[in-house]
Amino acid sequence: MTNQDNIALKVDHVAKTFRLPTEQASGIKQAFINWTKGIKGYKEQHVLRDISFEVEKGDFFGIVGRNGSGKSTLLKLISGIYVPEEGSITVNGKLVPFIELGVGFNPELTGRENVYLNGALLGFTREEIDGMYDDIVEFAELEDFMDQKLKNYSSGMQVRLAFSVAIKAQGDILVLDEVLAVGDEAFQRKCDDFFTKIKKDPNKTVILVTHDMNSVKKYCNKAILIKDGEIIVNGNKDDVADRYTVENFTPLNAKEENKDEDTYPVGLNERVPQLRIIPRSPLLIDSSESFKFDIEYEFNEDKDFYLAIALHDIKRGGIPYDSGGKNFKMEKGHRTASFQMPLNLFNSGRFRILVSLRVPNEIDPERTDMVAFTSDDNSCMFVVNNEGSRDYALLNDQAMHIERLA
Repeated sequence: MTNQDNIALKVDHVAKTFRLPTEQASGIKQAFINWTKGIKGYKEQHVLRDISFEVEKGDFFGIVGRNGSGKSTLLKLISGIYVPEEGSITVNGKLVPFIELGVGFNPELTGRENVYLNGALLGFTREEIDGMYDDIVEFAELEDFMDQKLKNYSSGMQVRLAFSVAIKAQGDILVLDEVLAVGDEAFQRKCDDFFTKIKKDPNKTVILVTHDMNSVKKYCNKAILIKDGEIIVNGNKDDVADRYTVENFTPLNAKEENKDEDTYPVGLNERVPQLRIIPRSPLLIDSSESFKFDIEYEFNEDKDFYLAIALHDIKRGGIPYDSGGKNFKMEKGHRTASFQMPLNLFNSGRFRILVSLRVPNEIDPERTDMVAFTSDDNSCMFVVNNEGSRDYALLNDQAMHIERLA
């Protein structure tokens, strides 16, 4: 059970419907005739259906989905712009929504005046904005321009100011919609440092809506994937990101033909109903040994396909190894293939092996597209335990050492 005092946001069985007009009544008489005939003049679009999840304090929480899936509507519900027809949303703390860059900015006002205007729109008092002002300006690197009118700013300067107001506002919960890649390269590095830092702050919660799966894997510790107004993957950020990639690769017409896709485990589908890693070595192992494992798969199409194998470092983060998209060309059918991986380079740590089944890209033969992947349930986690080794770094002293030159 989750401690309710530690919940920053709770979305409980939320549904949202919009009414889309189908015909316009020309007057009261026509409206009355339509009413007597049972003609509503609109159709209902169910944008969200029975959405439930919790975000804990300190989470960096990702919300992903294809265009039209309902994620932007969900964000507006969380931000209080919309009200749900069903269910409830509970927010514990000061929530700062940042849904569109520069919304609420006035080009005829100065940068300074726009900071105070935007802060007021976010619900802060003048005294609270006074306390944030220097941090906002410093982060935006616009100290010499704050008394100029916003219309004289370049587009890049406006973006930096708008983004800085959002992320430096002293709220408890920061809601961001597709705004991580803003500004020039130097400003993006600054933003990256900020999000790396905020990830470690147990009192700051970030909710991120994005199409960039690299951002999900890099920043988020949890995520959900929304499809057709429903959550289809909830929890593991890597599962969410990989399933989103598969969703985007699968043609829309193929998805219409295969309405039972979501009956398969996360990562699998009608084309690949089986893909899992079966460890043959002990799950607690010394780096002097090789880790042996089998991959069971099923793929029956008459085309080339490959298995790509990646090793994730759970303890330190990152991907120490990826086999690439074309290293292991496989034979069709329901088969099992055996592999081994030397561990002699590594210090102690926790690792996860993941596999994806890939086919050649139809346009670029050098690329492959992911058809299925092993999720958290059917991948393989193991522990390297070297007695007496230093485990801060990934590589041990035998694999890498630095010598001082005379």
